[in-house]
Amino acid sequence: MRVLVTGGAGFIGSNLVDRLLADGHEVVVVDDLSSGSRENLAGAAAVDRFRLHELDVRDPALVDLAAELQPEVICHLAAQISVRMSVADPVRDASVNVEGTARVLTAAREGRTRKVVFASSVAVYGRPTTIPVPGDAPTDPRSPYAASKLSGEIYLATFRALYGLEYTTLVLSNVYGPRQSPDGEAGVVAIFTDALLSGTPTVVYGDGTQTRDYVYVDDVVDGFVRACGQAGDGRRFNLGTGIQTTDRRLHALIADAAGAPDKPGFAPPRVGDLPAMAVDPVPAHEGLGWEPRTDLAAGIKHTVEWARERCHA
Repeated sequence: MRVLVTGGAGFIGSNLVDRLLADGHEVVVVDDLSSGSRENLAGAAAVDRFRLHELDVRDPALVDLAAELQPEVICHLAAQISVRMSVADPVRDASVNVEGTARVLTAAREGRTRKVVFASSVAVYGRPTTIPVPGDAPTDPRSPYAASKLSGEIYLATFRALYGLEYTTLVLSNVYGPRQSPDGEAGVVAIFTDALLSGTPTVVYGDGTQTRDYVYVDDVVDGFVRACGQAGDGRRFNLGTGIQTTDRRLHALIADAAGAPDKPGFAPPRVGDLPAMAVDPVPAHEGLGWEPRTDLAAGIKHTVEWARERCHA
């Protein structure tokens, strides 16, 4: 199977590329390398079934590329992922996430693609009243980023109705693992890991009781691979563990794996941060045969080991 992965040089995308190549597929990556890196694709570049096109998903050339390659599946992960940046510059956020998705879907149509697998976000749920958030929970976007992701989901449904282009939407909780950057706001595991390994002070916002649902990148990749098949057409699935982990507990786990003191500093809570979040993974098990397999402590251990090796490389 030929699979085109947008954002394939990024954290999740590059791990997905490695899995697809290991499964014997042909993989084409489209990435403008604005946040992803060639380093993430070093292993993939040695495989003759892999190609990288340095291209912005908004570029009309994407349509021509898809028409030429005719990928059976497109996994669309390229995005502007910062909530705060989306608030500061909603026009750019919409350009990348809405215009970019419309371009990807147009490319899929021209390339006679069977299916698009779309990476969405728990941000589309806003402040949910039920946790873990069920798969059929109402959406309530409260940032331009959330609105742009929800817009992408609506575009998918529209192209399915118009042209019969199949899709599966995967709503990702807090993904962590090797290759996640400590820069930015989303990767708290990477941020704590980098600081604790380097002896830099860490900061917990609020009193440490805020919770999130942490899911290991290899498990998320498995969800994408399963969605590339016939299962889950026209549906949205949550990819998470359903387990809430406090910020304080997360810090303790990472400190233990890093062999560092578990003594974070504390700062006032950030405006807009949710007090709690977790998603229900049961529908993904029923619809895709997917389930999270990596225990948080084990996943953090793998992540810290990768980060330590990278520091010493």
